[in-house]
Amino acid sequence: MTFRTLDGLDVAGKRVLLRADLNVPVRDGHITDLTRIERLCPTIRELSDKGARVIVCSHFDRPKGKRVPAMSLAPMAAALATVLGRPVAFADDCIGAPAATVIAGLGNGDVAVLENTRFHPGEEKNDPAFSAELAKLADLFVNDAFSAAHRAHASTEGVAHLLPSCAGRLMQAELDALGRALLHPERPVMAIVGGAKVSTKLDLLGNLVGKVDILVIGGAMANTFLSAQGIAVGKSLQEGEMHATARDILDKAKAAACRILLPVDAVTATEFRANPPVSTVPVGQVAADAMILDVGPATVAALVATLAEVKTLVWNGPLGAFETAPFDAATMALAHAVAAATTAGHLVSVAGGGDTVSALRQAGVSEQMTYVSSAGGAFLEWLEGKVLPGVAALSN
Repeated sequence: MTFRTLDGLDVAGKRVLLRADLNVPVRDGHITDLTRIERLCPTIRELSDKGARVIVCSHFDRPKGKRVPAMSLAPMAAALATVLGRPVAFADDCIGAPAATVIAGLGNGDVAVLENTRFHPGEEKNDPAFSAELAKLADLFVNDAFSAAHRAHASTEGVAHLLPSCAGRLMQAELDALGRALLHPERPVMAIVGGAKVSTKLDLLGNLVGKVDILVIGGAMANTFLSAQGIAVGKSLQEGEMHATARDILDKAKAAACRILLPVDAVTATEFRANPPVSTVPVGQVAADAMILDVGPATVAALVATLAEVKTLVWNGPLGAFETAPFDAATMALAHAVAAATTAGHLVSVAGGGDTVSALRQAGVSEQMTYVSSAGGAFLEWLEGKVLPGVAALSN
């Protein structure tokens, strides 16, 4: 799919409505992670330096169409000003007179943030009247919120049909990276999919077996695949009702010539807590009272060896319960191997999903990957092969 970008767009003196994702983590009133704000800044700086009047809009949290003071974007506007190193105005509403007044006061190159779009019920309903109110405020629309592009809301999809629209640099980078990973990849392609439940990633697994050459299944969902083949997994988390589905996925993979890699050994414990007594055993020898909480060193060695065969990697989900030591060992070891292969120029590595991003940060290798997506649901839906409304609205 081709999509419109900022290239060649004349924005000087124009009011540009920029859909951002300022839905950042906040604890006790303080922003705990500025990643999304930092990633937005290149687009804002480019627009501002070209003389645009930049009007940033975003949702935050779930106010359910009502004004909730604790969910105001005012703190995000202040944080954006700090990161940008320039003043950022704030409008107490995202439509109507409060927004129009602030925008009227902007000069070329100035930046403003509008209040939470979800303070209005028309946002999540993709109400045409609300979309029209947003469109009144600007001459152009730029969507830089890939992480919200799977939602057909007024500020992500509706307004894009009412103004000349294009992707911002962050959206462009996300789509280019994902396209490089799955739409036109350098082969062989390997995907790593982890997580707790097969049921939550059925669409993802079904799409990937037809697109990749090697599919690694990790996390607790690997237990379901092992158990579905008659391998005892003790007290491990697994979905008995998904056994037939797991076998169907294995059959589809075989028909598509997609090689499935499951754990060959496991790190087990009889209780799930930090640093309990553990045993490392072949997957067929898990004790009846034990839980599989990570893959073992033989599995890691096999995955690292397989990395040498592939040119492209897509990663969504850790191999084990990485938040709790020592069950982070396999994910950390694989993360370092992927980073080394990427840095050496042997591998294109694209990763995304909340747990995956956290694991890569924990390993200290985020910056060594080809691309790490800050999107959650949108990244997953794209991997599932679904059309994202916010992206489709920008297509040529």
